[in-house]
Amino acid sequence: MVYLGYMFIFFGVIAFLISAIGLVRMPDIYTRMHAGTKATTMGIVLVVVGAICIEPSWAWKLILLAVFILLTNPLSSSVIARASHSDGATLESDELKEVQK
Repeated sequence: MVYLGYMFIFFGVIAFLISAIGLVRMPDIYTRMHAGTKATTMGIVLVVVGAICIEPSWAWKLILLAVFILLTNPLSSSVIARASHSDGATLESDELKEVQK
């Protein structure tokens, strides 16, 4: 069971690495935000599952942590997108501006 936990943690770290590479390589704020939130959400869930496999007595605390991250990460991503749009960051097609009119 411990080796399974280490495997989950390894894959979570790989997801964090992919997220970091995406933050550097993506061209604008919206794609960077996507890379930064989606991969890190998956990474933290994998690390939490791995930690639960290694130390089952911490399961309820770790599950609570994972639920908190799963609820707040998309919300923070949305707030960052709205703030950057209000600040003037644009894309080729700006559908949000048409909806707000």
